[in-house]
Amino acid sequence: MAKAIWNGAVLAESSKTEIVEGNHYFPPDAIDKQYFQESSTHTTCPWKGTASYYNVVVDGQVNKDAAWYYPTAKEKAKNIEGYIAFWRGVKVES
Repeated sequence: MAKAIWNGAVLAESSKTEIVEGNHYFPPDAIDKQYFQESSTHTTCPWKGTASYYNVVVDGQVNKDAAWYYPTAKEKAKNIEGYIAFWRGVKVES
């Protein structure tokens, strides 16, 4: 079971994460949506595709672009399409 935690809140929890390049990608139904706000940030990975981001908000504190996902992943990354990964101080325990 993997958990993503920031500012004392469990953002996501699942036993069905996919690990890619050392990052746990959580299935969309594993996140607690109350902590996520859409961000306008996008980045591009040559083999995974275009990533979209979420700001993580806990108790009024904002961790900008702390979560990302690939809404339409390229063929080699279809296993993580729609899955959410974390960085910027979000701790993932497994």
